[in-house]
Amino acid sequence: MSVYKKRNGKWYCQFMIKGERVHKLLDGAKTQDEAKELETAEKFKLRQIQNGLIQREEKKVALKTLTDLFLKYSLINKNDYKNDTHKVDVILEFFGANTNVEDILPDKIEAFKAKMLKNKYSNAYVNRYLACLKTIFNIGIKNNKIKQTPMKSVQMLQENNYKIRYLTQEEEKRLFEQLPEYLKPIVTTALQTGLRKSNILNLKWEQIDFDFSFIEIEKQNNKGHKIIKIPISQKLMQVFESLPQINEFVFYNPDTGTNYKYIDEGFNNACKRAGIKNFTFHCLRHTVATRLVEKNIDIRVVQELLAHSSINTTQRYMHPTPKRKLEAIEVLNSYS
Repeated sequence: MSVYKKRNGKWYCQFMIKGERVHKLLDGAKTQDEAKELETAEKFKLRQIQNGLIQREEKKVALKTLTDLFLKYSLINKNDYKNDTHKVDVILEFFGANTNVEDILPDKIEAFKAKMLKNKYSNAYVNRYLACLKTIFNIGIKNNKIKQTPMKSVQMLQENNYKIRYLTQEEEKRLFEQLPEYLKPIVTTALQTGLRKSNILNLKWEQIDFDFSFIEIEKQNNKGHKIIKIPISQKLMQVFESLPQINEFVFYNPDTGTNYKYIDEGFNNACKRAGIKNFTFHCLRHTVATRLVEKNIDIRVVQELLAHSSINTTQRYMHPTPKRKLEAIEVLNSYS
């Protein structure tokens, strides 16, 4: 019998047509005859769908289904899982965890952008959330949960790339006076290599070649998906040689028994105590690029050291300092 009644008092049907199995609740059926009538209607509907006479209903996919897939991807493939979970929380709070993805249209995303801008977040900050949304939808497509993304019609905000902060030598001195001891070798590594924070915190002893003095970052652990080989300066080598090799990680956190993962609070507090404003850990990477350019290091070499896939990305770091501007004007003065 293809219709049957469960203990909950509800009627169900189960049948197969052309290899397609259907097992569903016959909502509203109170008797066996009513259940058979509904089953007949379901069979007729399926035949019409299979013959292309009516459009097949798309299954609703909740936004949380896609964000769960994204977080699984982030945990395995990215080094920024904690920040991704925070972004997801913000996204779900605005759009709703159970919202049907098909109902999230470009105008809803524009409203999300407007709300964040109203809360005084920078264009760059908002763009990170838009990029996160884009990845969430793309992962949904790759996993056959959805067929298209609304992000194709959403423009990223224009970022002002001329306000990137870098550290002066005087600020660096003040910063190290305020840094807690565990952060000093981490910050030194940043200033001596230009590596991203995730690469530094996840750095392992096996990645350091003491014989030939270089650090190697595998492409799967690098944002640009390319191998990075950075020579180790004498100053940095002294730092590495002074650190105890307790386990596989270079920067070992004795409180957790593994590497340091979240250092932003300690770093930001040190900046505040040092009177250094509008400065993040990532600005150390920009500081490295600025100092190399100041010393007339070839832009291609800087690109290689920073592992930029495009020279245009490296050129955004080439902001002339006041000292360099003065030197340029003095050149003009020599023609007077």
